[in-house]
Amino acid sequence: MSEELPLVMEPADLADRLDDEHLLILDLGKAQVYEQAHVPGAVHLDHSRLVYGEQPVPGLPPSPEQLSALLSEVGLRPDLHVVAYDDEGGGWAGRLLWTLELVGHERWSYLNGGIHAWLAENHPSTTVPAEPHPSQYSVAEFREEPRVDIDYLLEHHPDDNLVVWDARSEDEFTGMRAFARKGGHIPGAVHYEWTRAMDRDHHLRLRDPDELRRELEDLGITPDKEVVTHCQTHHRSGLTWLVGRWLGYPHIRGYPGSWAEWGNHLDTPVEKEQGAGG
Repeated sequence: MSEELPLVMEPADLADRLDDEHLLILDLGKAQVYEQAHVPGAVHLDHSRLVYGEQPVPGLPPSPEQLSALLSEVGLRPDLHVVAYDDEGGGWAGRLLWTLELVGHERWSYLNGGIHAWLAENHPSTTVPAEPHPSQYSVAEFREEPRVDIDYLLEHHPDDNLVVWDARSEDEFTGMRAFARKGGHIPGAVHYEWTRAMDRDHHLRLRDPDELRRELEDLGITPDKEVVTHCQTHHRSGLTWLVGRWLGYPHIRGYPGSWAEWGNHLDTPVEKEQGAGG
């Protein structure tokens, strides 16, 4: 490739590059959707393999050894540019891209709107599964910059220069619904639910970046701060992390432990709305 590709790529731009040997297109959607229609050449990646998956903190990343095996299986090489998409508006695709940042692979793009936008524009699709070309991709260790752990967040969540972006539903944030021992939210956290970033009138594309930036800044989620985003397992917040990167937030990080860890830990402080359950 002779040019840098944007973090968020439009379907028409990818359609012009389907024969580019430097691209690795990865489909993170449901297997049954992939079988019905997918981007030609896209390799299906089971999104459940992007998370540790064991209770009580299932959202943690797999080990470097497990990720080495997975990324080798789908054919990732250091020289390849990954284009990721899914069938839900970007949650699992964002989680993959965050994972690539975690392992130090910085050549990636998100296909805006995923398979919904692709099909809506009548770009070519296929039902024939793509055969990956296995590689030997090695993950030696994880980078620290893309993530925070519970100890870091316990120490720093009250800091003026840090803001916690909670991407869960409003009922989860207020404590009306709880998927852990404790319901509510991290004290001082700001709520901006992940689907608010999607444009449902334009096939789940990301909304206008200027509008998103204004809404986030009105809530205090500003680019001068360290932004830590989470949900229940860092799946939904895969998208909010991606949005932050797209908007140029230089210090956005994911909390993979998310509420599954925070809400089940004995020593974590919690805020909830008066009268909320959990």
